[in-house]
Amino acid sequence: MRLFLLDLLALLLFAGVGLLAHGRPIDLPGLARNLLPVLFVWLLLAPFLRTYRRPTWGNLLLTWLLAFPAGLWLREMALGGGFGPGFFVFLGVAMGFSLLFLLLLRGLAKALRLW
Repeated sequence: MRLFLLDLLALLLFAGVGLLAHGRPIDLPGLARNLLPVLFVWLLLAPFLRTYRRPTWGNLLLTWLLAFPAGLWLREMALGGGFGPGFFVFLGVAMGFSLLFLLLLRGLAKALRLW
C-alpha cells in the first residue's frame, strides 16, 4: 500500500507541475482531468503486472510503459483532442517527466527502506 501511495504522489506531483507549467492553477478539476485517465489504466494493469504484489523496478517500468501512454490517449479522447504531432510531443515530454517523478519517489522509498 505504501508503494501505491508513493506512486500516486508521484503522479499527483507530475499532474500539478504540468498544470503550473501551462499557467493553470492546481485545482481538483485540473488534477482530475490530467490524472484520472492515467490512474484508471494504471489500476487496471497493476494487478496483472504484479506492480504492488511483487514490486520490482521492472514491474514499475512495465506498468508505466503500458499505463501512461494508454491513459494519455484516453485523456486526449475524453478532451476531444487530436492525435497529430503535438500529441506525440506531449506524450514524449509527459512520459519523461512522469518517469522522473516515479523513479525519484521509488528511489526515496528504497533509500528509506520502505521498499
